[in-house]
Amino acid sequence: MADLFVNVLRGHQWLYEKSGGLVGHRLLFGNPTLLLRTVGRKSGKDRTNALTYARDGKDYLVTASNGGSVRPPGWLANVKAKGDCEIQVGSERIAVTGRATYPDDPEYARRWALVDKVNGGRYSAYQEKTSRPIAVVVLSPR
Repeated sequence: MADLFVNVLRGHQWLYEKSGGLVGHRLLFGNPTLLLRTVGRKSGKDRTNALTYARDGKDYLVTASNGGSVRPPGWLANVKAKGDCEIQVGSERIAVTGRATYPDDPEYARRWALVDKVNGGRYSAYQEKTSRPIAVVVLSPR
């Protein structure tokens, strides 16, 4: 079942990228989805990940949930190594600076509530599956 879900996610991202953002922004469960483009911290290769997001003023918020895995997603390490990256929302590409926030950040709980609401409480369920604190990544337009 997990393999099927991974294949659905990959297909969604492929469709989003190949359509130039015309299809994919709200395709998966109806949640708003962006493409996060980073550079691999070790490989130096361009990496793209489709992620659901919430808005917080001008900022975009994504979570590094990795489905509640004990390991965070690889893209988080890329954002931490080089915060300047790009997002695509629909067909619009936006240069952003990303920074990971954790429960010790005074704004974390408020941001967590925003992203969790957009995703129907799924992130709270993922947090229950893992002992690591799941980062909320703030993507601020440059």
